Amino acid sequence: MTQRTILVTGGAGYIGSHACKAIQRAGYTPVTFDNLETGWAEMVKFGPFEQGELRDRVQLDEVFARWKPTAVMHFAALSQIGEATRDPGKYWSANVGGAVTLLQTMVDHGCLNLVFSSTCATYGDKDGVLLDEDTPQHPINAYGASKRAIEDMIADFGQSFGLNSVIFRYFNVAGADPEAEIGEFHIPETHLIPILLEVASGEREKVTIFGADYPTPDGTCIRDYVHVSDLVEAHLLGLAWLEASKGSRVFCLGSSQGFSVHEVIAKAQEVTGLPIRSEIGPRRGGDAAKLVCGSAAATRVLGWQPKRSTLALMIEDAWRVRQSVRHPAGA
Repeated sequence: MTQRTILVTGGAGYIGSHACKAIQRAGYTPVTFDNLETGWAEMVKFGPFEQGELRDRVQLDEVFARWKPTAVMHFAALSQIGEATRDPGKYWSANVGGAVTLLQTMVDHGCLNLVFSSTCATYGDKDGVLLDEDTPQHPINAYGASKRAIEDMIADFGQSFGLNSVIFRYFNVAGADPEAEIGEFHIPETHLIPILLEVASGEREKVTIFGADYPTPDGTCIRDYVHVSDLVEAHLLGLAWLEASKGSRVFCLGSSQGFSVHEVIAKAQEVTGLPIRSEIGPRRGGDAAKLVCGSAAATRVLGWQPKRSTLALMIEDAWRVRQSVRHPAGA
C-alpha cells in the first residue's frame, strides 16, 4: 500500500489519539493537529504532531502544504454540555469557526475526503425513540447546535465543491485502548465512567448524579455507550468507503440500548470490586432524559460490527488503563 497521510484534528484528545493508533495500524500516516486545550501531547504516539489552532488559516495552509493529506478526520471540538449552556458563544466560535476554516482549507488544497465526528446531541431530547439517520434534529444546547450547523456546512461544501464526507453521530464514547497504551484523560474530568473510576480508586470522594427526577425507570438520564475502539474502527470503515465510493453519507453509531446513571454505577462497582459513593444533585442545564441510537445503516453499508461495546468491557478496559498509564498531567 502506498503510504497516505490523514490529518487528524483533535488527535491529542481521547477519541483522536485512539483513531491515530488505528490509522497507523491500517497503513496510513496520521498527522495530529491539536491546540492542546483539552488534549495531551503525551497521547500523540502514532505519527507526527502539529500544534495549532483550527481558526488560524495561515497555519493550516502550512500544515496542508507540508503533509499533503488525502483525507481529514475531524474530531476537534469543545464538548461539555454544561459549559455550552453557560457560554454558547464559545462553542459557536470554536466549533463552527474552526470547521469553516478547515473546510475552506481542504477545498483550496484539493483534499476532498472528510470523516466528521458529530453527535447524537443534534437530535435533542428524544425519549423512547431509537435514533437513526432520519430522526428530526432539534438540539437543545449549543454543543449539539454547533455540530448540526457543521453538518449543514459540510453538505453545502459538498454541493459547491465536491467535498465527499462521512458523518458519524454517536453517544457516549467509553472504554480505552485494550492494549493500555493510551486512555481517557480530562481536566476537569466530566465523563461518567472515568469519574466513577476516580471514586473507586480513592482519587475523588463521590460522584454527583445530575438529577434523579427524569422520566426514566430509575429517574436518572439514560445514554447509549460505544467503546472507543469500535468507534474508531467505524471511522476507518468510513474512510475506506470514501476512497472507494466518493459521495456523502450520515451514519449513527450505537448499541440500540441505553444505560441509566445508576446502572453504570452498579456495573462499575461490580467490575472494580470497590464501593462507589454517589449523591443526587440538581439537573444540569441542557441534558436530555434519554438518548439511544441504532447502527443498522453502518452495519449494512460499512459492515461495522461493534466488538467491545458492552458496559462491562468498556469499564474493564478503562480500569486497566487507569491502573497502568500515568495521567499526562501527573494528576
